[in-house]
Amino acid sequence: MSKFENVTVVKAANVYFDGKVTSRTVIFANGEKKTLGIMLPGEFKFSTAQKEIMEILSGTVEIQLPGSLAWQTVTGGESFEVEANAAFGIKVLTVTDYCCSYLD
Repeated sequence: MSKFENVTVVKAANVYFDGKVTSRTVIFANGEKKTLGIMLPGEFKFSTAQKEIMEILSGTVEIQLPGSLAWQTVTGGESFEVEANAAFGIKVLTVTDYCCSYLD
């Protein structure tokens, strides 16, 4: 889906890694939550509280999923999942636009 309708957007930005990763929270009428953001080039480690699906809208990243030593490339139009209570590494190779969905 290229746009969201009838949602609430939290005005305050989520800012991580000295501003190299930012996002805005979008809340749907049914309580579903997503974040829309931008990542600048760099290497980061994120932890999850809930299961997440991260959709790369544009850009290129390399990810290291929990329990894996290998890095895999993910580009615009692709996505990946991370289980709850886990951590993953991400190398942002180009400015990257993303949408993260939080699942129960």
